[in-house]
Amino acid sequence: MLADRRVHTTLPAPDVDALRPFYEETLGLTPLAVRPAAVVYRVGDGSIFVLSRSGAKPGGHTQMAFTVPDLEVQVAELRSRGVVFEEYETPKTVDGIATLPAGRAAWFKDPAGNLLGLFAWNDPV
Repeated sequence: MLADRRVHTTLPAPDVDALRPFYEETLGLTPLAVRPAAVVYRVGDGSIFVLSRSGAKPGGHTQMAFTVPDLEVQVAELRSRGVVFEEYETPKTVDGIATLPAGRAAWFKDPAGNLLGLFAWNDPV
């Protein structure tokens, strides 16, 4: 029934327009569609995600993650653009990067507090 349907993430944003500079200038994304209360972004391999006006609180978990081939390079690039990476005890991060059984990861928050991740898998998926 749903196995062949595309999935997308919707991130809550109290002010969608205020978040656009972070996603477009800092992260380098281009809007696919701009709606009155939402902006849709297309990213790799046909994936999309939506920033949607909402009073919902951002989650305390990874709400969206980008698969990257070289985690250190991507972290350094984003840091050069002012992105601050989270530090955790569990999973333990060292300079913002955690080693997990399935790969390595790093997390940062957008200005609304949505938790975004970068993930480099040990085995391609």
